[in-house]
Amino acid sequence: MHTPHINANPEDFAPTVLMPGDPLRAKYIAEHYLQDAALINNVRGVQGHTGTYHGKRVSVMASGMGMPSIGIYSYELFNVFGVQSIIRIGSAGAIQASLPLRSIVIGLGACYNSSFARQYGLHGTFAPVASYDLLKKAADTADRMGLHAQVGNLLSNDLFYDDALSTLEWQKMGVLAVEMEAAALYMTAARAGKNALAICTISDNLVTGKECTAEERQDTFTQMMELALEIA
Repeated sequence: MHTPHINANPEDFAPTVLMPGDPLRAKYIAEHYLQDAALINNVRGVQGHTGTYHGKRVSVMASGMGMPSIGIYSYELFNVFGVQSIIRIGSAGAIQASLPLRSIVIGLGACYNSSFARQYGLHGTFAPVASYDLLKKAADTADRMGLHAQVGNLLSNDLFYDDALSTLEWQKMGVLAVEMEAAALYMTAARAGKNALAICTISDNLVTGKECTAEERQDTFTQMMELALEIA
């Protein structure tokens, strides 16, 4: 079975897929955490791997950047390949000064400035939220692991380079951090009747100006990876 973006069989995927944006992060997780990992997809270089973590079968596959990209991959995984849960593991920019680099935000909800929700023809504004069971499991596990993790709202922004410089306006509504994928993932999961959660590591802080290097983003966000693997 294949789609324009995934060349695999449904049985190649575990019920839960970890989904970083970066294919190199997917490869890193497969090489450093999964036993007997097999490459199950490499269409357009978007690598997917399945292996076991502490005896539990887990898949990891990249989503690419932005809501259109994760919307494609999550839709196909949920609706064509029978995946039950997707856990996004990615980077986010803090918009609260109190959030240090490499701390973790677990996305309770995802605000957005996208037109992604228009496809559903709703007569109102949809509020994308995480699956409660995954959210609770992640928060409880983070506490048990002693991680610096906060549960709260994310902003899924269509714009990386925002000409109006409006991202920080969301700070006044208590939004913790900005990223580019969670809202589309949450909406796609809701429509499919499946489960989704976004766990993000703070890679930079838009208030303080501090930021991680590209290499640190790729290779050092291990606490987020381990948290996601524990709850998969």
